[in-house]
Amino acid sequence: MLSSQAVDALRVVLVDAGYTVDAVLERLGPSGSEGLARNATIPALHVLGAADDAQAVLIRLFPLQQTLLRGPVERVLGARLLRSLIDEGVLRESGPAAFPVPGAAPPAGDPLPTGPAPGGPRVRAAVDIRPYGFEDADGSWSGWVAADPVPGLDGIVTPTRPDYVLGVSPASTSLSRLTVPDRVGTALDLGTGCGVQSLHLARHAGRVVATDLNPRACELAGLTMALNGIDRVGLREGSLYEPVDGERFDLIVTNPPYVMSPPDDGAERLVYREGSFAGDGLVERVVRRGPRHLTGGGLLQVLANWADGGGARWQDRLSGWAAGTGCDLWVIQRERLDVYEYIEMWLTDAGLAGSDEWGPRYRRWLDYFERLGITGVGMGWIMLRNSGAARPRIRIEEWPYDIGRPVGPALSSGWRTLDARSLDDDALLATRCTLDPDVVQETTGAPGAADPSHVVLRRTTGLRRAIEVDTALGGVLGACDGELPLGRIVDAVAELLGDDPAALRARLAPRLRDALVDGFITVRPSDAPPA
Repeated sequence: MLSSQAVDALRVVLVDAGYTVDAVLERLGPSGSEGLARNATIPALHVLGAADDAQAVLIRLFPLQQTLLRGPVERVLGARLLRSLIDEGVLRESGPAAFPVPGAAPPAGDPLPTGPAPGGPRVRAAVDIRPYGFEDADGSWSGWVAADPVPGLDGIVTPTRPDYVLGVSPASTSLSRLTVPDRVGTALDLGTGCGVQSLHLARHAGRVVATDLNPRACELAGLTMALNGIDRVGLREGSLYEPVDGERFDLIVTNPPYVMSPPDDGAERLVYREGSFAGDGLVERVVRRGPRHLTGGGLLQVLANWADGGGARWQDRLSGWAAGTGCDLWVIQRERLDVYEYIEMWLTDAGLAGSDEWGPRYRRWLDYFERLGITGVGMGWIMLRNSGAARPRIRIEEWPYDIGRPVGPALSSGWRTLDARSLDDDALLATRCTLDPDVVQETTGAPGAADPSHVVLRRTTGLRRAIEVDTALGGVLGACDGELPLGRIVDAVAELLGDDPAALRARLAPRLRDALVDGFITVRPSDAPPA
């Protein structure tokens, strides 16, 4: 898209102008930033006022999508860089006798709608270059993401090109937060879009491959990588796993186009959100074929939707997707929508709310779901680990509750502790464990009562799981400091309570195993069970 010289020059402009996450948030303040998050530009424009410094010009040009006089833009970018950005389609220009109507969509065959307006040539962003930042185990990071401009600012419905490249979205943010942060040699960003997942992966993977069916996505992801000076991400164009045929990776992450829209919806399909498969067939393909691209111990993480209904439990259907792969399966359903909620969500996302198309399109979606027998849609995470186990472990759960972010470290730990499921009682009670430092105790009871009626231990990070404990279990968990085996601690608690040690061991073993699997206690490394 841009020469390396132009990219370097643009990066210098962005840095010198203070066009970074923290600086822009500070400039716009809570009202301007929150307004932009609602797709409303007026609060931010009001905060900026008449300012025409370099940072203000860049904010107006990119996230606020304002049409600006060429003069101020050229003053910020320089004539040569401005010309390059126009020639390569990052910016659009119009002649001195006309300018684009802010918020209007380009009609077919015409790059910009025009209208009478004096004042000289004007420019408008055709690509949104937006500050992006995050914190991980290596500290904070700040850079930029290139994507197509956000449609529908200020409630103006704008058509979206079929090869539209979505910027940083709630879904992509969720995927980055659930991605395990483990150091890996190779990682695959399947369906990279604007490249945001590759920015995260490049922080803890030696080599990253990013693929996408959409040529424009590969182009804009390439610009994202170039602006951030990242050269260890290889971009490849192609469908699903085709570009990496025969290759294996330690970590694969993907937020595939999982929206289950009908093929006869009467609208051009959006590549970033809709595939050509029936129902959740695309997600099934990603899951079934993923294991052949995983190294031993490799992990596939999918943020997805899946169908519920059609005569089979969704849990059984998803278990079937992993059958015969030699992979452990862990599914977490975060939310379930009925078909009406699901249809309304995606028709609104397409900008159809209040339009004449809403009713007919709504009915086509309903007819489609009825034909497939879909009564609801699950939303959440599907994860497979190539354990090579003769009897792969399967864990499928519903977790609609609040979680601690990021959740990736907890999922990484969860995979390790999942192996504790296979420990028999003797092996379990022989391990030395420590109580996780993020565990807190909560008590409830009647005011003035001598003792609480309920005692709950809760993890404050990850999935924020909780377990109710009685005196015996609470005593054992509280004494876990890594010095004594669990069995010895149980025996000591039995003596204090006047219980039979053997009986207490038998009663607490299943609950201690659950506490270990759910991360309340951690096995001392030397006692860890084999994978």
